[in-house]
Amino acid sequence: MAINDFDFVLFGGGGDLAMRKLIPALYMLARSKGGFPPSARIVSVGRHPFSKEEYIAMLDEQAKCHIAPECLSKEAWSAFCDRISYVSVDATDPGTYAALKEDMRSEPGISRVYYLATPPALFSVICQNLKQAGLVTPESRVVLEKPLGRDLASARQINAEVGKVFEEKQIFRIDHYLGKEAVQNLLALRFGNILFEPLWRREWISDVQITIAEELGVGNRMGYYETSGALRDMLQNHLLQLLCIVAMEPPVDSTPDAVRDEKLKVLRALRRFTPNTLVQNVVRGQYRSGHVHGEPVPAYRREPDANPQSRTETFVAVKAEIDTWRWSGVPFFLRTGKRMADSLAEIVVRFKSIPHSIFAQPISSFQPNSLVIRLQPDEGLSLSLMAKMPGDGMRLRPADLGLDFRETFKKPRMEAYERLLMDVLRNQLTLFMRSDELEAAWEWVEPILEFWDQEDNEPVFYSAGSWGPGAASALIGRDGLQWREEALPEM
Repeated sequence: MAINDFDFVLFGGGGDLAMRKLIPALYMLARSKGGFPPSARIVSVGRHPFSKEEYIAMLDEQAKCHIAPECLSKEAWSAFCDRISYVSVDATDPGTYAALKEDMRSEPGISRVYYLATPPALFSVICQNLKQAGLVTPESRVVLEKPLGRDLASARQINAEVGKVFEEKQIFRIDHYLGKEAVQNLLALRFGNILFEPLWRREWISDVQITIAEELGVGNRMGYYETSGALRDMLQNHLLQLLCIVAMEPPVDSTPDAVRDEKLKVLRALRRFTPNTLVQNVVRGQYRSGHVHGEPVPAYRREPDANPQSRTETFVAVKAEIDTWRWSGVPFFLRTGKRMADSLAEIVVRFKSIPHSIFAQPISSFQPNSLVIRLQPDEGLSLSLMAKMPGDGMRLRPADLGLDFRETFKKPRMEAYERLLMDVLRNQLTLFMRSDELEAAWEWVEPILEFWDQEDNEPVFYSAGSWGPGAASALIGRDGLQWREEALPEM
């Protein structure tokens, strides 16, 4: 699908997200097959009064290094930078938007994309000021970066206030995990093949584990992270979106609302927490000092600018249950954390054990079949089966059938932000959250936040470089299960 002519207006154009992800993604799209229309433009917006030359110099220093060297050429970079202008705007001052209006084109048929890479507190005021300045047209779109609120009330407020300026079909709530090839391949696996559909239900699946683990600590994001924590930063959006794709019913087609209707049904079917189940089914952790790759790292409370009495969680594990015919009785275990033993993101669908062994080894020695969808660092699929070991006798051990996307598909893959920005420019909403979907996710996690806000509720500690607190192992152990890395047999 061709991309129509556009002005892409990037609020927060001098920020970290713009430099690391958005500008490199736009460059890759501009140089791809088909590319951008010749007159398409990128307008970076920020408070600092840069000249165009100063801003391009900043891109040379801070954004160019995030583009693969083999994809860079002097000519392509120069042509890309020719599309860019910079406008100094105070997002909260309506009077400064006149400079933005002057810089933008007014010809009919030009799409205007407003990307708000800003704190969510500015979403409403930016949208209102754009409308007041006469910058919102029927062809306009707005892209909202997470976090979309701090709780249900603030998410509803953002939805309502942005909704006064833009129609729902113009609002793109971005979750970059949905742009990953492996996540889209999960959709292809489920709805483009017949093999797993008869097994994709409670009769055959034991449990589902979804993990997003990071070796890194908070780095220079302490100001943001201290007010967010792992639940708001990762679980309420990324992990729940992955759960929805695993658990959703087949949509009638791949149109945006058909897919998002089914995801919404999953969120509404999640069993709500009670005070008793919160204690049993939610673990809140914070890393203390430890070692990562043999190097000592400080505790969260001793990171630069940290609150020495902070109760902010850097780890969360949750047992979720979906009250539908397909999934009743199948636990979904979600976890995410910083300063973990490894950096990975994966979905593990574990099937039930065989009912009887005909071999001279007990059922307890059989590893249940499992499907592992790896999202990072290497995107791919693997199916764990039991197979006969070579040699005399009939001794079985686990073996994996693997699909490495990089090796199987030689075509270069699009990074998540490339894919999602392309969908924004093409006006494709399938991979973006709808307002009711966002609010349903907050409704489910809000009891956890309220429980944690109680004065006597403290996080449990885990050593940096581990797989999290022991309470997370106890959480899954109460169902007679183990996290994948704990369940892997020794070779």
